[in-house]
Amino acid sequence: MAEAGGEAGRAATEVTQVHGARLRLARQARGLSQQQLAGVAGVTRQAVSAVESGHSDPSLRVALALAGALGMTVEALFGPGDPADPVLARPVAAASHRGSRVVLATVGDTFVALPLHADMAARVGFGVAGGLVVGASPRRPAAAPVPDPASPGLEPNDPIEVRPIGPPRPTLVVAGCDPALPLLEIPLALLDPPIAFAWWPCGSGEALRLAAAGLVHAAGVHQPSGERESDETVEIPGGAEVVGFAAWREGLVVRPGARVRGLDDVARQRLRLVNREAGAQARTLLDQECARLHLTPAELPGYDSRAAGHLQVAAAITGRLADAGVSSEPAALAYGLDFLPLASEQFDLVLPAKHAASREAAGLLKVLTSPWLAAQLASLPGYDPASCGVPRDQWP
Repeated sequence: MAEAGGEAGRAATEVTQVHGARLRLARQARGLSQQQLAGVAGVTRQAVSAVESGHSDPSLRVALALAGALGMTVEALFGPGDPADPVLARPVAAASHRGSRVVLATVGDTFVALPLHADMAARVGFGVAGGLVVGASPRRPAAAPVPDPASPGLEPNDPIEVRPIGPPRPTLVVAGCDPALPLLEIPLALLDPPIAFAWWPCGSGEALRLAAAGLVHAAGVHQPSGERESDETVEIPGGAEVVGFAAWREGLVVRPGARVRGLDDVARQRLRLVNREAGAQARTLLDQECARLHLTPAELPGYDSRAAGHLQVAAAITGRLADAGVSSEPAALAYGLDFLPLASEQFDLVLPAKHAASREAAGLLKVLTSPWLAAQLASLPGYDPASCGVPRDQWP
């Protein structure tokens, strides 16, 4: 009898923990702190904390109040079921396969998945995953098998099912190529309540496309002297505001001892180039320099190669996979490479107006003006943080 009582107690505890996990998931998916949810529901913060921690089940009054505040039914919030039921998320790029790891965040009312693979999987070590891909969009007959997200015919940003690994947290999602963007993570984590950070490294063109699609809170873009060419401007529905982040120079990065004074020397010596993806400002700058020198891609071995970012270009040259490439001066200095400047660049953050009132956007604007961030940027050789947090203009 004692053993049966113990099993019943353990089962009750597991149910209470499931209820707490589901409440936490629902609250954090809406970007609410415990205090804010308590205020909307008309209960104490201690009551919310006790339920989320699994210490107690809510009374009927508290359950009704919490469900109403979250826009859910009591059955959906506290009824039976898996607390990690898959949610429908839009990936910023094609998920490689079922079971692949992703960062799971909310942008507005949309769950967004950032695949953790290749260069995106690690900085120094593996990144923290927020979920596992279950399959493609559930818009299918109930008995039909779940299609693999890598199946032909699926677009990169088509919705996919992701099973959360623990409750999703309020997470600022930023796309862009500046390797200093991860510095935002520490001051965001110190906010009350804290905000997590997810970075999708990509060129300016792809970052703006993701912002226009509503998949990121901010897009990092850079142009020579901060100027935008009208034919390259991506329209963001509802408009956007632009805030400065940093300035640096961009140019030709070359392995030491190569005796290169310009891109024409790279072509003449048949040195191998490492390039960036289409839409990246570094690639645009390379193409402009080719046009100025009347060079064709055929004269540049490695022109069709593609590195994922500034540091990856420098790493390829350091690893002797290439002899030269266009990257930022800070990347060249970090790897001890020669640098030949081609342009002064202003790196800005474009914040879509539709997310301007979100906690994530407000947190970003707050930390951009922090002395700590300015000091960190100033400590990086080649960075000028004078524009960090300074409103610049509207987009476009």
